Amino acid sequence: MGSHHASRHAAPESSRMRRLSVAVVVPLALLTLAALVWMWPEPLSKDRSSEALPTVAAVVTSVESRPCPAPEGEEPATGEPGGEAPSGEAPSGEPDPSAPTDCGTVQVRITEGAGEGEVVQAPVPGGPGAPEVEEGDEVSVAPSQGADGTEYAIVDHQRASGLWVLAAAFALAVVAFGRLRGVTALLGLAVTFALLLVFVVPAILGGASPVVVSLVASSAIILVVLYLTHGFSLSTTVAVVSTLASLALTGLLSWLSVEGLHLTGITDDISTYLGTQHRVDMQGLLLAGIVIGSLGVLDDVTVSQAATVGEISRANPGYGFAPLYRAGIRVGRAHIASVINTIVLAYAGSSLPLLVLIVADNSGIGDVVTDQVIAQEIVRSAVATIGLIAAVPITTLLAVLAAHEAVPRETPRV
Repeated sequence: MGSHHASRHAAPESSRMRRLSVAVVVPLALLTLAALVWMWPEPLSKDRSSEALPTVAAVVTSVESRPCPAPEGEEPATGEPGGEAPSGEAPSGEPDPSAPTDCGTVQVRITEGAGEGEVVQAPVPGGPGAPEVEEGDEVSVAPSQGADGTEYAIVDHQRASGLWVLAAAFALAVVAFGRLRGVTALLGLAVTFALLLVFVVPAILGGASPVVVSLVASSAIILVVLYLTHGFSLSTTVAVVSTLASLALTGLLSWLSVEGLHLTGITDDISTYLGTQHRVDMQGLLLAGIVIGSLGVLDDVTVSQAATVGEISRANPGYGFAPLYRAGIRVGRAHIASVINTIVLAYAGSSLPLLVLIVADNSGIGDVVTDQVIAQEIVRSAVATIGLIAAVPITTLLAVLAAHEAVPRETPRV
């Protein structure tokens, strides 16, 4: 009866395992901290010539919409009342995707800055992706100097209020379900965002190697977030060491794949602009993205696997090394089988517009797969999956070793 009662509680950690954990984690933490201090970027100097157009907040008070006139010099389409081509349609009858479908004016009231309360006029937004506005909408308006004075254009909707509501709902759901663990998870999320915004991005823009920056940031995120979320325990230490080992393997495989497939990381206007205007190593940025993207799934697998092995060991202290390892691996296989589909779908979803565009151009399946845009996503998925598969035996082995040190072996229960 005593052994049954003890199995419901966390297994005691031997002093030897605690010393071993400290001997492993403390040097890693000190090395990561030293790398962060050494690589911490200087404040970026703002280039005024490349700043975005300044905008002010406004509210739409009225919209007066009307069909757009046909372009000058264009023959009216036949068969339409009045001999005019329909708005946004070429004379041949085929729609022109770049032509605005609605013209007219929008009255907006400025709600911030020196012109607060002033009602100004702007044209109805037109073109692909233009915001559709209605009376009462909160929008961002960009003023500019024209021949007849200050002109205004509606740039986008304001989304701050909606995003704050969504963030509050997210935080409430996490805390309501996770309680204290949910609070620590939110703190860990804040640490992750802080490192990405104040260290990773400025360091890369400052000229540091994206790969080195991502590895240092990933190590810091692993050490801070896992211990903050799951507490200082032997199981967490096993997850930390396993995640770092799997991440190193993922980084190596990413480098071999990117070099072997001659991927440049430049596939669209954004990557081209970053590479030419900001002198960012786009191939290195591609590698950094793979490493950081893999981290989120890796820590999930390693934490779950370490906890699973610990629970199996406590449920049956009589399990020997081999049976416990095999039991952990069986659970890990089931976990990996579901996570693989998650990774592929996540990357496929992010690149779906590009995939649709390539297929719409009537390219063959061979051309689609070998196109650099799709090849990058295949590399991301394949490398991340291999890293996850490697994480399971690594974590299971370390967790079994830790469990055998922590829990006295007994005769197996039937």
